[in-house]
Amino acid sequence: MTRPAKIRCDACPVMCYIADGKTGACDRYANAGGQIIRCDPLTILDRRIAKGDEIKPFLAANWDGYTATGDDVTVSAIGAGTTYPDYKPAPFIVSREIAGVDCVTVVTEAIFSYCGVKVKIDTDRHLGAEAATVRAEGEAIGHVMTSEYGSQMLSLGGVDHLTGGSKAEGRTTCDALLQLCNKEAVELTVDGGSTVVVQAGQAPIVDGVREDRMRVGCGSATIGMFASQWKGLVDEVVVVDDHITGVVSEHQAGKVIDWPDTGIRIKGHRSTPGRYFKVAEPGQGWGGTNIEDPLTILGEWRADKGAKPGLRLLMVSTTGDHAAYFVLNDALEPDAAPMPQALQPSVDLIAQNCEPALCTVLFMGGAGGSLRSGVTENPVKLTNSVKAAQTKVTIGGAPVYRWPGGGITVMVDVTDVPDGAFGYVPTPALVAPLEFTVDRAAYEALGGHSTVIRTLSDVLETGGEYGADARIVGTAER
Repeated sequence: MTRPAKIRCDACPVMCYIADGKTGACDRYANAGGQIIRCDPLTILDRRIAKGDEIKPFLAANWDGYTATGDDVTVSAIGAGTTYPDYKPAPFIVSREIAGVDCVTVVTEAIFSYCGVKVKIDTDRHLGAEAATVRAEGEAIGHVMTSEYGSQMLSLGGVDHLTGGSKAEGRTTCDALLQLCNKEAVELTVDGGSTVVVQAGQAPIVDGVREDRMRVGCGSATIGMFASQWKGLVDEVVVVDDHITGVVSEHQAGKVIDWPDTGIRIKGHRSTPGRYFKVAEPGQGWGGTNIEDPLTILGEWRADKGAKPGLRLLMVSTTGDHAAYFVLNDALEPDAAPMPQALQPSVDLIAQNCEPALCTVLFMGGAGGSLRSGVTENPVKLTNSVKAAQTKVTIGGAPVYRWPGGGITVMVDVTDVPDGAFGYVPTPALVAPLEFTVDRAAYEALGGHSTVIRTLSDVLETGGEYGADARIVGTAER
């Protein structure tokens, strides 16, 4: 008996030969009876369904026949298939009415070699030095960026890691990006720093410790917010922070409410009154510093500036995770003492004002190259239309931020994209669902593929090039 011949899939540069009943290397395309099909169904976004609800995937023959309108329903590119090798129109070019306007949405699963993710990690804990290499499974996949207010930032992926290193580096980078974009947990290590588990929409886990909350603000901001609530309960407050440590008696907020001088002395770089830089090195301790004993940032107290026995000192971190109370003895040295009951609520208030610590993953890719020819025969017209905000770009139906300048470089919060929206091809590269929406007259003026425009109802009823399966997923109003 002769085995059926393998057929070649042209959905990506790998061009797998696939046997009947088997999938290609990407697990996205299969040979079904001698036809290349897309394994996942086309995803329809429906605002009439609560976000996250999903109707079981159905064959077009089981479509219930409701009249689809563009106001409620749109075709995403998830499961749509690809234009590769880009000589042909996009798999679905769909006409639908939006607010009374005849619009066209062009959808394709775009292959992104030029892509990566930007990761925001809400934590004061020091993950690693700026520009330090970030690794997954021992392979370099990115680096530490400049930190932001209460968050550490990572830049992962990019064409140099995907294609510019070893095969292992490229495969590992692609795998980590795919998991992150599909909202899965990934363990990362920073050279000379920490190990962190990152998952979009979840709290980070730093060196095995789950981060509950991000800081309310820097030490100076914390002083500004809560100085009036400390007056009368304590004689001095120091808010320890890796970036800006605050001292209430010197701070402008303290001066405005007539807080008396205390003779305190802080070891660090004095910026402006009550604001100190670099009181310690970054680390896992108080306020994102490397200190476990907050007294190590204090110098000798000055009696000529107000220090006296019995002076009460509160030291606290910017998250309220660390707090300690001291009283100056006769030698003007701080002795630890129990936290007064009246003072504890002010410490708790800092913690209450901290937001939950989360990881944010932004997919970033350049939607340039040849995929634009799946939209129009003159690709630069599409680029110019996007720049002029005439054509709207979405990823999996989610709004994107488009970077100014040349090309179509976009970012999207992956938590806004339906689950399982991202795929890969082992070139290696990520595959992301990309949609362009423009009114029909403008689309035709772009030189779009007008002869293959289809109605939304026709798409629901008859499917597309790679098969007739579809699914409907609920999405929140945007």
